[in-house]
Amino acid sequence: MTLLDAHLVVQRGTFTLDVGLRIDPGETVALLGPNGAGKTTALRALAGLTPLSGGRLTLDGRDLDVPETRLWMPPEERPIGVVFQDYLLFPHLSARDNVAFGPRRHGVDRRTAYATAERWLDRVGLADYGRRKPRHLSGGQAQRVALARALAVDPVLLLLDEPLAALDARTRLETRAELGRHLSAHPGATLLVTHDPLDALVLADRLVVVEDGRVVQEGDASAITARPRTDYVARLVGLNLYRGRAAGHTVALSDEFALTATDSVEGEAFVAFPPAAVALHPRRPEGSPRNTWQAVLADIQRHGDSLRVRLEGPISVAADITPAAAAQLGLEPGREMWVAVKASETRAYPAD
Repeated sequence: MTLLDAHLVVQRGTFTLDVGLRIDPGETVALLGPNGAGKTTALRALAGLTPLSGGRLTLDGRDLDVPETRLWMPPEERPIGVVFQDYLLFPHLSARDNVAFGPRRHGVDRRTAYATAERWLDRVGLADYGRRKPRHLSGGQAQRVALARALAVDPVLLLLDEPLAALDARTRLETRAELGRHLSAHPGATLLVTHDPLDALVLADRLVVVEDGRVVQEGDASAITARPRTDYVARLVGLNLYRGRAAGHTVALSDEFALTATDSVEGEAFVAFPPAAVALHPRRPEGSPRNTWQAVLADIQRHGDSLRVRLEGPISVAADITPAAAAQLGLEPGREMWVAVKASETRAYPAD
């Protein structure tokens, strides 16, 4: 059974969102994409804050927004809970009153609403913080109060808008793990809107990637990380990605340049390899590398414990090397280098 069955079409000026979303009970789906891809527009359409221009929105078998028949359900009547990026807790209310607000708006009496709020605050580890106002809560605590407020109305659909973006690195790590536990226990559908691949990979069962208002790739984490289909997705999972025409183990990227891959493919194909698979040499390397070419070093930046080097030549390529190797090679922008990538570390797959 599918809880959320939506075809979201929203026209905003020259931008058009046209995205299909299906989420099953107990499933968490991450909506990923660069800034301006349409993630927030999709979330607002689901929440009822932005009416659809076309398509259809059905939740638990009930139509919420059907432009063709002028059916539109206002936000307060939708069985949806939302955790906004900035949490948007009511500053004049205590944590308990914030969580009780939803049940009270749904007609629950004060005593029952407070009992529900206290139960949820206990579940998120804040049983002793019910009387505190938002200004007396840390970022992680405010996030948990916002989550409790969203879940206190027993939502069929839970929407999370960059729920960890406002947290510092340490708090984010702890809160991510705790959020994951709550999502795994949520019986309804969950949509996580994020641009952070780690949040998506850790928290979601399935990823939907959008660019320019369209879905460009969809699947579980292993499928997407193994076979990215756009430059954005490739950068997201840390791969060099190119598109060309394959004949067996050779993928021609232009009339003058081709890469040899492990896989045998015919027709339009992608070819990908990690930056760690790229070796740099001051002179043409000897031995067995099947893929070698000359390039010019364009940029060098720190990348974790390594250095991320970008080189321009027949193709633009990123390479990860150690600081010691960089010093030994005497790397500096404008330096000519030889690039080598073993065919055994290069994967090809159909583009269709």
